[in-house]
Amino acid sequence: MLSTNPYRGRPDHCFWRQAMAGRDATGVDPVTALPFRITRADAVATAGSCFAQHLARHLSGAGFRHLVTERHPGGDAPDEGYGVFPARFGNIYTTLQLRQLFERAYGLLRPRTRAWALPDGGFADPCRPRIQAGGFPSLGALEEDRRRHLAAVRRMFETCDVFIFTLGLTEGWVSAEDGVAVPLHPGVLGIETPPDAWRFANAGFAATLGALEAFLAGLRDVNPTVRVMLTVSPVSLVATHEDRHVLVSTVASKSILRAVAEEMCRRDPGIAYFPSYEIITGPQARGHFFADDLREVTPEGVAHVMSVFARHGLEDGSAPAAGPAPGTEPAPAAAPPPAAPASAAEAADYAALTRVICDEDAIVAPGGAA
Repeated sequence: MLSTNPYRGRPDHCFWRQAMAGRDATGVDPVTALPFRITRADAVATAGSCFAQHLARHLSGAGFRHLVTERHPGGDAPDEGYGVFPARFGNIYTTLQLRQLFERAYGLLRPRTRAWALPDGGFADPCRPRIQAGGFPSLGALEEDRRRHLAAVRRMFETCDVFIFTLGLTEGWVSAEDGVAVPLHPGVLGIETPPDAWRFANAGFAATLGALEAFLAGLRDVNPTVRVMLTVSPVSLVATHEDRHVLVSTVASKSILRAVAEEMCRRDPGIAYFPSYEIITGPQARGHFFADDLREVTPEGVAHVMSVFARHGLEDGSAPAAGPAPGTEPAPAAAPPPAAPASAAEAADYAALTRVICDEDAIVAPGGAA
């Protein structure tokens, strides 16, 4: 029998000319199928880099159950970090941080460095150093808060129906003493440490994949029915510690993260991958979804990502509901994002809505390292 062209009869989305050529930024929908949809009954936990906060905010605004397991003990939330993610862990940039969050929550890892003394007084938790404005007033207060926090992390892992993780970086800092990963070098916060106390680590494919695999194995041990979705943040590195251009480091980092997400989905077809990275950075966007700094995603870009996410990932296309389900609470500024701001005033309002909290911004903030 003669062989035929194996591409004949493939759907249009398999061909660049039909699926991409001549289309504008919002005319390309790269999602063909997801292995599951999020329902209004699902408790959804989000974690990862700064971009993950947009998913949490959108879910709450659309009336879905963004799981929150850690609330301020006084009943309100005067400090940053409550409701942004399910528990008050802040940004988790690397898969090593994610794996170690699980290990710390279940007593499998106990960092030897328990606190950093801040230059202006107070103490910071090294694994979430900017979570408490001004730091904790005493070591006892920090330890008590950490005890409550890790209990909330365990509740998150054990009770979520869907866990969404946004991979953000491969570069990070680890303790030379015990290998504990932190989101910021202490020097960024003005904390003086011995020069060899913290080691720069830029994880390659194998290390990034291994940490994610270990985390998922642990997560499924405590929550066998959890469904997992992976995304890759389109936001570039704010700075690189490698001796090369930040653009080169950004492409190297994002390439590794995207490859790791691909490998995990190939190994387990039940894991969903949502292409927020491709939507923002793809050639069809022509750079229009990046702000003037060429790094931050514009409100229009966020709105388009969320609309595609709702179309394919939510059971009813994310039509706004009256509010979140009982037992959950909305993320800050929980309102459904508009398709696109029509005026400068609306753009300013939407920019405020889509503002995110990022630890790495401290690297280039006044008093930071750059």
